Amino acid sequence: MKKILEKLFEHQRLAREEAKEVLLQIAAGQYNDIQVAAFTTVFQMRPICVAELQGFRDALLELCVPFQLDDTESIDIVGTGGDGKNTFNISTTSAFVVAGAGFKVTKHGSYGVSSAVGSSNVLLELGYSFTNDTDELKQQLERSNICFLHAPLFHPALKQVVPVRKQLGMKTFFNMLGPLVNPIQPQAQLFGTYSLELARLYQYIMQESGRKFTIVYALDGYDEVSLTGAVSIKTNDWDELMAPEDFGKTTLQQSDLYGGETEAEAAAILLQVLKNQSTAAQKDVVVVNAALAIHTLCPEKSLGDCIGMATESLESGRALQVLKRLIG
Repeated sequence: MKKILEKLFEHQRLAREEAKEVLLQIAAGQYNDIQVAAFTTVFQMRPICVAELQGFRDALLELCVPFQLDDTESIDIVGTGGDGKNTFNISTTSAFVVAGAGFKVTKHGSYGVSSAVGSSNVLLELGYSFTNDTDELKQQLERSNICFLHAPLFHPALKQVVPVRKQLGMKTFFNMLGPLVNPIQPQAQLFGTYSLELARLYQYIMQESGRKFTIVYALDGYDEVSLTGAVSIKTNDWDELMAPEDFGKTTLQQSDLYGGETEAEAAAILLQVLKNQSTAAQKDVVVVNAALAIHTLCPEKSLGDCIGMATESLESGRALQVLKRLIG
């Protein structure tokens, strides 16, 4: 590690294979917490490059619990976290709406790091039991159109860095990696990123993968379409800025998206949205993010049609039924 750190402190970059090897060694417990913390914080002081991100991703996909879905098309809807906005669980709620619209969702997520309640926290509160039994998850997907891959169960090697991440208490390159290392590697993904620079890195990596993708970054810092202002949207086919009115919605305030401070508060908001009893702002932001996910899977459909499908999933109660079937 000393040689790697010296190289990084001299402002040099890691090659893809170097990055992969370092993360494999970290996962194997070959370095102490201080060394891991030093390595991690380098990437807070200068931008991570594509080769480094690809190498870290290669390592985690090599180490993860394998999960093959054969020809089943599915989508992951996930944000990097790290935006510090403490919104309610927009991606998780949107995932139920997409599943309610008839599409398969294989969501990958974990506990909150930079926000009060992550996707895993809120699902636990709702009564979901995590598993890495792939047969059981396939049954959930068949029955409910959705299953959840709890990252710690599928990436057990990362337990080596959990103490360091918790003690640092800020976003790290592991936040960048999370959305990229869904073990299923689904055919489609809707990513939210906390910076425009990271959105560009994701775009490069996803173009190389040949899979369908949409990458969003709200210019005021959200890792989702927040409807609080303009958002950058990058897909396989187009790249543009969109305003709330382009989605047929009004501009929201940050306070409209507040997620609470506890798992119970976060779960209550999610349920209110799925029961169609939420505020108009909460409903709008979920519908728009779900619509983008549907559009990612079905790029031939207009965005307006996708918004209509998401709205129907929510208002008909089908999205709520997905949750009920999932948690039994």
